[in-house]
Amino acid sequence: MTRIDFHSNVADKLAYTCRLIRKANAANCKAVVFHTDAAILRRLDEVLWTFTEADFLPHVMMNHPLASVTPIVLTDDTSIHCPHYELLINLTAVIPENFSAFQRMIEIISDDEGDKTIGRERYRQYQQQGYHLSHSVAK
Repeated sequence: MTRIDFHSNVADKLAYTCRLIRKANAANCKAVVFHTDAAILRRLDEVLWTFTEADFLPHVMMNHPLASVTPIVLTDDTSIHCPHYELLINLTAVIPENFSAFQRMIEIISDDEGDKTIGRERYRQYQQQGYHLSHSVAK
């Protein structure tokens, strides 16, 4: 069963996601990052290239020919076949399709009150379905 971690009170979702990706990449963990807005994914793509001069965070969009061999994949659709199923990072207010195919999912909740409310609703939904949940507050 998928382990689901909630990271809440995140001031900057993209910067926080870059730090999570850097940590996952250092642990040789393959990640899929999900957002329904392609413009935000393009922005994340840009931020990953400039996040730090010391780290190379290899990433591509899901439709890229090298997606199957790239450890970090950005997508706006988890209903299609993903190249790997270790970690899913959800940046949206919706429950991603096929999230249960992943070993682990991280839900990133901003410090916005509306995002917090929707995040709490998702937390309850996962809890009612019997998923193992954890919660941490971003620092």
